[in-house]
Amino acid sequence: MKPHIDHLPPPVRDWSADAQYFEYSSAADPRMPRVPFAVLAASEHETGATREIAWDLSGELETPWPATAPGLLASFLRIRPNETLKTRAHASSQMFYAIRGAGSTLTQHGALEWSAGDLFVVPGGRELVHEASADSALYAVSDEPLLRFLGADPREERFRPTLYKAEAMQAELRRVNSQPEALGRNRNGVLLANAAAPLSQTLTHSLWSLFNELPAGVVQKPHRHNSVALDLCIAAAPGTYTLIGERLDADGRIKNPVRMDWKPGAAFTTPPGLWHSHHNESKLNALVLPVQDAGLHTWLRTLDIRFS
Repeated sequence: MKPHIDHLPPPVRDWSADAQYFEYSSAADPRMPRVPFAVLAASEHETGATREIAWDLSGELETPWPATAPGLLASFLRIRPNETLKTRAHASSQMFYAIRGAGSTLTQHGALEWSAGDLFVVPGGRELVHEASADSALYAVSDEPLLRFLGADPREERFRPTLYKAEAMQAELRRVNSQPEALGRNRNGVLLANAAAPLSQTLTHSLWSLFNELPAGVVQKPHRHNSVALDLCIAAAPGTYTLIGERLDADGRIKNPVRMDWKPGAAFTTPPGLWHSHHNESKLNALVLPVQDAGLHTWLRTLDIRFS
């Protein structure tokens, strides 16, 4: 009589098949693909059909999922007038900045209306429906690659959808830059914080952002940090740029830097751990919006921000 299938012994498994061993000094700091210097051009969102344009650098990062940085994925959303675009991020946090246009984003909490210059954050994991009343472009950043790496699902919402109006950000920028000590600061910007992240004082529990002004004729001196930055240029004239490099000289300037020119509506990467300074040789004030995974780094006590 044959044994019932429920009573068959389990298949033999070699539980040690995936175990590996390395000598410590040769493997304590393994080679990891570096975050590349890269640009996502404004031309990507200026014409064409309604669509999402992912900034996918997974080939350089050697990740099996789309990513712009190890823990971040950025994209442009182009939405033609009176059209809709559905998106869903396998993420805990999503940020959107309205480069141009006007419209609304339908979330499970209701419809959030936005216009050019507004910024808003929404928990990830659920479908969003973006509808435009005019030709529109949104800059979007989420922490989807982080959750993919962890094999985690975005089950718990850690914050509520939050809107940062353009007028409010501009008013705060004028307020802080009118203070007597403003000219001596390393950055002339406003950190965008959320009541749901009281310790880190960041945009969400994982994302960080700065609404940063670079006045005409000003150099914002080098600093560095362990979080990667995905920088969106909001406004700039030719002669505005960022220098990025590994080391400083005796005078505190970056040695052998890579130059990233600011072009309105375009984004560029600032790899983690590298010194970077901002330069405005034009006669017009400039604005840049870096989005970083500094919320996570601040929570882990690994941000290690330093100034020249």
